[in-house]
Amino acid sequence: MNMNKLPFGKRNYQLMILGVVLLALGFGIMSMDTDPYGFGFMGITLSPIIVMAGFIVEIIAILYSPKEEK
Repeated sequence: MNMNKLPFGKRNYQLMILGVVLLALGFGIMSMDTDPYGFGFMGITLSPIIVMAGFIVEIIAILYSPKEEK
């Protein structure tokens, strides 16, 4: 058993970074909403969609398994 092998491949880490960026972007947009209590378009519609996309990308990054090349 090779103990030096990382648990994820390069593609997994790239997808994880993309997911974290989407999450940060979504929460940043949510905090920029200027309407009272965040009830504007950015706080209610746009940012939750971006945050959910970030979580979906994170799940895909964890479950992604590249095919072994022979």
